[in-house]
Amino acid sequence: MNVIYCKTTKLRERIMVKNKYQLEYIINTSEKILYNRLSTASGLTEWFADDVDVQDDIFTFIWNGSEQKAKLISKKNLSYIKFHWLDDEDENTYFEFRLNKLELTGGLALLITDFIEDDEKEDAINLWDAQISELKHILGL
Repeated sequence: MNVIYCKTTKLRERIMVKNKYQLEYIINTSEKILYNRLSTASGLTEWFADDVDVQDDIFTFIWNGSEQKAKLISKKNLSYIKFHWLDDEDENTYFEFRLNKLELTGGLALLITDFIEDDEKEDAINLWDAQISELKHILGL
């Protein structure tokens, strides 16, 4: 676990550092179908959260009655969509879904970028693996 100590008015604050990581999943479907599942409330509700509500650029994700809000930072149709969790104090963190067409096979790779503390990385990867498994299931793959 990376811990940074910094002085603020003669006090030491402990700041947990989140590290960036990327996961890649091969998903054999069209960019249009996959991008719809990554960028719309109805698509995200199919595999990512129990329910999703969108107001302007704020996505509210609901799991088991608890909600978490993320701001849409940027997107490019059929290419990527990037969010920032509103409860994350580090404004440099985000999670992103990016589509990459594989030249040799013609397949489609979904790259997920996320930020997590080192001691939570294994759990986060397991969660993403489960979520992507559900996504593939709803796509009939």
